[in-house]
Amino acid sequence: MTQTTEVLRPDASDIAHASKLLRSGALVAFPTETVYGLGADACNSRAVAAIYEAKGRPSFNPLIVHVADAAKAQRFGVWSDAAEILATAFWPGPLTLVLPLRPDSGLSSLVAAGLPSVALRVPSHPLAQSVLNAFDGPVAAPSANPSGRISATTAAHVMAGLDGRIAAVIDDGPCTVGLESTIVGLTDPEPVILRAGGLPQEALEAALGVPILTNSVAKVTAPGQLSSHYAPNALIRLNAEAAENDEVLLGFGPVSGDLNLSETGDLIEAAAHLFGYLHELDAMGRPIAVAPVPEHGLGRAINDRLRRAAAPR
Repeated sequence: MTQTTEVLRPDASDIAHASKLLRSGALVAFPTETVYGLGADACNSRAVAAIYEAKGRPSFNPLIVHVADAAKAQRFGVWSDAAEILATAFWPGPLTLVLPLRPDSGLSSLVAAGLPSVALRVPSHPLAQSVLNAFDGPVAAPSANPSGRISATTAAHVMAGLDGRIAAVIDDGPCTVGLESTIVGLTDPEPVILRAGGLPQEALEAALGVPILTNSVAKVTAPGQLSSHYAPNALIRLNAEAAENDEVLLGFGPVSGDLNLSETGDLIEAAAHLFGYLHELDAMGRPIAVAPVPEHGLGRAINDRLRRAAAPR
């Protein structure tokens, strides 16, 4: 059903209005430090179902539950020593922990997509924190874009994909990290990275003091694991040193192009630019070639997103 999507300001009055909308079961998009999230009351199954409908998201793809602090996270997931170490080191921040779901969590079963685990995150963005504190409850919030398409890092991106499908978006400018959170699974004895993201693997390993495995199974156990994801409408060709035929080129470092993720080869800058630049190039209506990006640090997460964007659909 088409509705009028409000564009709200990042002030106390509109934040209070947004929390009221969430309590009523409506969908509200808001910025986090990673990307804009599409929020709904995580305890309201009807509201959570509306996320899947608005995004056209497969129902077997679980959602991240956002909370204001680690103490609130422990109400929904079974805590462990590893969870305590990682939460203390990196929350608030771009880290999601997948924990065994508490039987008495009160969360909608749709949040976990039938799995016995829950993905939890404490965002650091001041506006996200204000929304979570005003709502005073868990908020399910996948990226605020149609499923499988480029993630939204500005309110304009949200409106381009979801205008008329959601109640509101709070516009507080572009996201600073620009990549979704790193997801670490803690349901087995050994921690495992289920999705590379805004927190590098090296930082996680330094905090835990042990190497961390990376997920290699085909089954979807956490958000963002579908093989085709983050995709523009245009076809993408990776590891390109130059554009061919009618392509536009997304450069990196010394490989210049129509746009350059980072002329200096700065992976933090490249991550922040990735989705925004893909949106810009996609609007040109031509195939997109992408320059090579190193496979270390945040480069792992950037390449993960690019491989999924280029995957067969």
